[in-house]
Amino acid sequence: MTEALFSIIDVETTGGGMNGNRITEICIVRLQGDTILDKYTTLVNPDKHIPAQITALTGIDNDLVSDAPRFHEVAEKIDELTRDTIFVAHNVSFDYNVIRNEFKNIGINFTRKKLCTVRLSRKLIPGLNSYSLGRLCNSINIPLNDRHRAEGDTDATVILFQRLLDLDTNFEIMSSFLHVKSKESTLPPHLSSEEIFALPESAGVYLFKDKDQKVIYVGKAKDIKKRVLSHIYSKSTKEYKLCQETYHIDFEETGNELTALLLEADYIQKYYPKHNRAQKRPAYAYQIISYVNRKGIIQLGIGKSKTVTDSLFTFYSLPDATEKLTLLCEKYKLCPRFCGLQSAVEKCSHYRIKNCEGICEDKETVEDYNLKVQSAITSLEEEKPTYLIKERGREWDETAFVFVEEGTYSGFGFIDNETAISSTEDCNNYLTKRVATYHTHKIIRSYLKKQGERNVVYF
Repeated sequence: MTEALFSIIDVETTGGGMNGNRITEICIVRLQGDTILDKYTTLVNPDKHIPAQITALTGIDNDLVSDAPRFHEVAEKIDELTRDTIFVAHNVSFDYNVIRNEFKNIGINFTRKKLCTVRLSRKLIPGLNSYSLGRLCNSINIPLNDRHRAEGDTDATVILFQRLLDLDTNFEIMSSFLHVKSKESTLPPHLSSEEIFALPESAGVYLFKDKDQKVIYVGKAKDIKKRVLSHIYSKSTKEYKLCQETYHIDFEETGNELTALLLEADYIQKYYPKHNRAQKRPAYAYQIISYVNRKGIIQLGIGKSKTVTDSLFTFYSLPDATEKLTLLCEKYKLCPRFCGLQSAVEKCSHYRIKNCEGICEDKETVEDYNLKVQSAITSLEEEKPTYLIKERGREWDETAFVFVEEGTYSGFGFIDNETAISSTEDCNNYLTKRVATYHTHKIIRSYLKKQGERNVVYF
């Protein structure tokens, strides 16, 4: 392939999202085999402010580019140098997409075949600790001067690419990357294609991890592989940034969407991933609680908590909890003052509850009042069902189950189809305990509303 033409390119930019990322400097080397045919370097006025952190990295500031040509003034030269060439860059998707968007802004469609020296290096020089341009050059003794300037980075990439050409003697690897059906050039630079295409086409949870194995995103899917690829091939800035930071992808199959949703909620709370937005904001539980005051009266009230703790009954909105407590007061003739529905009063005067029998005025004995409270508590306990939801397992001969004990989500587990569950003890033998939260409650409630009780077994 000595006759093949390559354009080795690096751009410096203003930073920001893909659609707003403007070029501040570009260098192009037109290469054929070992021969450099042409080289072009220029600053570019981006027509927007260059942030201070970008200037600190590249040394390019607003004054430096103030008299530089704008992109439309250099577009013809860039098109000429890259025409009929294979576009080559270190993390090619970045440079290619920035240049393509600049052409798009002036109404020109820019399309080139492309090769990524990060992905090629991972294939042809395996086993290195890092494939960032600086560390890679250091590992294989390539001089890299003027780092984070277009010409310095392009010069180093030219030497790197020539080394890769020498290693790929028959051009087999590069040809496979250029094949029309190959996804190599569009995959994130730090992810191996083997890892991506080994993902299962089944329901479960996937975890994007950074270079330090820290979880940076958790997602759920009916088809894990399809969903992960949708992240990778998305054109949005948010997805692009996520994939650029991803070095590894782990997954956990669950067999069905319900357990995938519950596991996703659990992992988001556990890892608090930087790229997840939903489910990270604290959602409070409102719980009907009981305690004995100094007079020996059993009082009821509403407690607010970030987690579901032991309580008489749990709600996920304050109005729901208040309405339930009000109904208890009415039904069992309880005092709104001693149920937390009135405060700073000597005797109750609730606008709705009129049947208090006088505990707040010492007209009723503590013993008689407490018996009514105990009856109210018993009624709440009877309203907290224990049940499991059966769903499809990870294999054809397996069943997944979600266990709710006394109204509170306990976790989920898997059993083979020959195993019978007839008691809560049986459930606990196969159960992986999980934390009940506002989000798990919402997931189960939504499932039951949509699916009904056809998969529910009550105890």
